[in-house]
Amino acid sequence: MFADFFLARLGRESLIAADDTWALLALLMVSVALAIWLEQKYMWASKISGAIIALLIALAASNFSIIPTSCVLYDDIVWGYAVPLGIPLLLLQCNMKKIWKETGRMMVIFLIGAVGTVVGAFAAYGLLHPFIPGLEGVAAMMTGSYIGGGVNFAALAAEFEVGEIKAAATVADNLLMALYFFALIFIAGMKFFRSHFTHPHIDAVAENGALEESQTQAAAYWSRKDISLKDIAMNFAYSVAVVFAAKLIAAFIGGLIPDTGVVLHMLHTFFGSEYVWITTVSMACATFGEKQVAKLSGSQEIGTYLIYLFLFVIGVPASISKIIQETPLLLVFTGIMVLVNMLFCFVGGKLLRFDLEDIILASNANIGGPTTAAGMAISQGWSALVGPVMLVGTFGYVIGTYLGILVGGILLT
Repeated sequence: MFADFFLARLGRESLIAADDTWALLALLMVSVALAIWLEQKYMWASKISGAIIALLIALAASNFSIIPTSCVLYDDIVWGYAVPLGIPLLLLQCNMKKIWKETGRMMVIFLIGAVGTVVGAFAAYGLLHPFIPGLEGVAAMMTGSYIGGGVNFAALAAEFEVGEIKAAATVADNLLMALYFFALIFIAGMKFFRSHFTHPHIDAVAENGALEESQTQAAAYWSRKDISLKDIAMNFAYSVAVVFAAKLIAAFIGGLIPDTGVVLHMLHTFFGSEYVWITTVSMACATFGEKQVAKLSGSQEIGTYLIYLFLFVIGVPASISKIIQETPLLLVFTGIMVLVNMLFCFVGGKLLRFDLEDIILASNANIGGPTTAAGMAISQGWSALVGPVMLVGTFGYVIGTYLGILVGGILLT
């Protein structure tokens, strides 16, 4: 009541006005910095993840009417520039030759999980689409997110123009992911799973007591690196050039394919997407320009930071009342996708005799992306698996957007 009275006196919907860009930018930057700091300093925060912390800060700020639900900073700058620029920088890690060479068997279980995600998307859509309007776009978003990560979620949310439901879907998704990550850690310690799967890395941690030491390594993963002014300039120049080229290619090829009929509509949607070409061009640069990429420092850090800005922004328009009305069903929707992914990973892993740690991390890389999977490996002391799961999860960035657009295109026809 007091807040409503105070805002009425101010003559606007929030404490900070929508056109007060500097105040909003300050809150955005400070919130993201706080989320990253908490994630790297405290174990409880690292398990929740900085992404969820940033989103919760935004959710609280908007629902307490501190910030507006829509403004130029969020809608045009972060969505229009930060998200596209972050994708090529993150995909610089995606050297396809290196991925196939170094990931070994983990790539197989990761791809099995990706198939499970797609199957889960169709199954969940078939059960729930009469009850949730616009579920096609949500299915596309979550397919990309549950194969790759936030970078694919951002690309597909923009591609399918999901609208207001994306905020509720994001909250449901992040809530489920937080619970799922805790579940995976719990599974790693359960006698049932340890008795049915081999677990050499868990045994090694138990033998040498490495877990306590590994708890301090999460911050070390993002430790200070050498970076020059030239590196910063080259990172941004590269990213802008990739996005510009992708827009030109998408416009040209999209113009060649008529948007008529089922097959042509799918082809038009796929090949006319700038995010498909951002992904493709970035992957080609990372694979065939590996010597040049190796000389570039800071790309992963800058790209991750830009995606964290996006994660804050997607929490802003999430109305609590709307979440209460819509999240229960969206939780069921995302829950079905996660359970099917988990079923494919654990059953496939059992049949192919995979280690329990490989299965857990591959599923984590599907559902949460490479950074969360690497974070889990670090926190559990499975240091030998950090590199492979990071590479596997990064490969998910590549195929996630493709498969998300494919799922969305099929469901929209």
